[in-house]
Amino acid sequence: MEETIAGADATQIPKQRGESLLETAVRYAEERHWDVFPGAWLEAVDGMQRCSCGEAACEVPGAHPTRPDWATQATGSATVARRMWQKQPTASILLPTGRTFDAISVPETAGFLALARMERMELTLGPVTLTPDRRMHFFVLPGASAKVPDLVRKLGWSPAALDLVTLGEGTYVAAPPTRYGSRGAVQWACRPTAANRWLPDAEELISPLAYACGRDR
Repeated sequence: MEETIAGADATQIPKQRGESLLETAVRYAEERHWDVFPGAWLEAVDGMQRCSCGEAACEVPGAHPTRPDWATQATGSATVARRMWQKQPTASILLPTGRTFDAISVPETAGFLALARMERMELTLGPVTLTPDRRMHFFVLPGASAKVPDLVRKLGWSPAALDLVTLGEGTYVAAPPTRYGSRGAVQWACRPTAANRWLPDAEELISPLAYACGRDR
């Protein structure tokens, strides 16, 4: 269900063969204490994978909320998560940001450049996802969305000039092994481990991320 890619420390991400979306969602709530909520899912229609929302031109098929009040649906209870995915076992796994973490989103090319730079700087990373639409999400402590624009300016960049987006309260990220239609599954570029349970502050990562986004322009 989850392919293997190299992260900042060249750790190989283990394949999650046989692990269901339900089991994975429960593990995120139980082991990482992340809030989770079920999103859309994929359905086979005329031999094609279509989003359950019914929109033929859905931008993220099978990987978005299904209701406007999704934020109230998110839970950190493994028991409640199990119950929700039992109702729809193929629902995507979505994680609300602005609670236990924020996420800094950058293009894939900039993300891998930043990871290499962070390794040289011996920075401690949190989990990092890689999505099928070629974005990387770096998990950081909550509150990043409020401080990142000023941090970027202090480094000499205009926030509007960089493809660097901070996801905080009111937004979400899709978690592995959620699939985006036929484009593939979300993967871990840096998987959750005991070593990165304590997340870095955005200030610790913003310099290599801004530099990489500037190079990627």
